[in-house]
Amino acid sequence: MTKTAERQPPAVAALPAPPGPAPAGGGRRRRVLLDQARAYAFLLGGLICFALFSWYPAIRAVVIAFQKYTPGSPPEWVGTANFTHVLDDPEFGAAWRNTLTFTLLALLLGFAVPFVLALVLNELRHAKAFFRVVVYLPVMIPPVVSALLWKWFYDPGAGLANEALRALHLPTSNWSNGTDTALISLVIVATWANLGGTVLIYLAALQSIPGELYEAAELDGANLLQRIRHVTIPQTRFVILMLMLLQIIATMQVFTEPFVITGGGPESATVTVLYLIYKYAFLYNDFGGACALSVMLLVLLGAFSAVYLRLTRTEGDA
Repeated sequence: MTKTAERQPPAVAALPAPPGPAPAGGGRRRRVLLDQARAYAFLLGGLICFALFSWYPAIRAVVIAFQKYTPGSPPEWVGTANFTHVLDDPEFGAAWRNTLTFTLLALLLGFAVPFVLALVLNELRHAKAFFRVVVYLPVMIPPVVSALLWKWFYDPGAGLANEALRALHLPTSNWSNGTDTALISLVIVATWANLGGTVLIYLAALQSIPGELYEAAELDGANLLQRIRHVTIPQTRFVILMLMLLQIIATMQVFTEPFVITGGGPESATVTVLYLIYKYAFLYNDFGGACALSVMLLVLLGAFSAVYLRLTRTEGDA
């Protein structure tokens, strides 16, 4: 190696290139638009499903409510004749009365029982998972299967309900076959079938309450009922109000239990609005009358929901 080669300076590392100019405002806006377009593309499938299976049938039902409609024949506009015909039906009043009674009984029974069960499960120290599975198990049974099981359970002859009463030397009941007991029998079925989901929602709300609030209430000398009244209920108020609204909407549309267990009987004691809609459409072949009843139910539930949400929002803002 020569001296000249030994004296050569080491290679200098390449300096990084200077940063380029900041992207223009147009490029930034383009990226924002692309992100939004990508988000809407992901939502497109859901929007199409809602449009085809929810929005279009609802709009179509409103249109048919003012038509004389028979499948295979051209529709004929009849104005409000379908509404007049439905209002003159003797079962119209009974259907609304049964539906409102069912909703009231379901609120008294199906709204309080899940809350109490959630309070009990929240206080358990052992076998929590087991009891939660037991409570949630009815939700996993298909609704029609559940209704058929209860239909056998209510059988006045060999049904398990009357067998249990006989074993206890108590008077038996007609249950779903009696005009006075049929509706409350269906309320029990609906409450049992939908209990699990409501209990789990209440449990989640209860477990989000800070323990310091209960400790402060105990230091102030509050007993169990006072802690529930002044801590538990205020802290879960939003969940309680929302579940109440959803339960009212669901119970106003009860159909499976009267259809499977009682068939609307005995003596129209369990005919509900949704069951009457079914009869108009598939028994009477009167789709105009069925849609007219559907529009009435839609308007009632929509008005109730709007008023309910307005009142609760005003109260919450206050």
